[in-house]
Amino acid sequence: MSASICFEQSYGEVDGDSASSSEIYAILSSLADIPIRQDIAVTGSVNQKGEIQPIGGVNLKIEGFYDVCRAHGLTGTQGVIIPALNVPDLMLRKDVIQSVQEKKFHIYSVNAIDEGISILTGLETGLMDETGSYPVSTINHLVNEKLKELAKNYKEEKTDESEEKKGK
Repeated sequence: MSASICFEQSYGEVDGDSASSSEIYAILSSLADIPIRQDIAVTGSVNQKGEIQPIGGVNLKIEGFYDVCRAHGLTGTQGVIIPALNVPDLMLRKDVIQSVQEKKFHIYSVNAIDEGISILTGLETGLMDETGSYPVSTINHLVNEKLKELAKNYKEEKTDESEEKKGK
């Protein structure tokens, strides 16, 4: 397995540090084999400790996704995940505020990747216990099990390759 996360500033259409948390959510979802909700937009920069950092243009990002949702019909489940550190910067249009108050649209503020992945999957992340294990049916347990399986398969593959070389 190989995974790369971009922490650098980039100003393309999709990439950049504001997309770094989304990249991690996608990797965790894939490893855990748990789908991510598609009715929640995500923005947020992440540091190497998994802490969500503030981003620029938070109001425009929220309002842009809200406008798309409204155009397709508000379902009451749609929303956005933003960095908690951006909450003091919010200056949203009245229609967005009203939809949030009426629970037709949601704004989730998060401080860490663990919070965001829980919102996106509906599962708890789970804390490691003293034995180094995570509670069953948590994101961290599922990811850990997948990583163990990948490591085991890799080790078996290397052993098979080594045995093939010896047999030649």
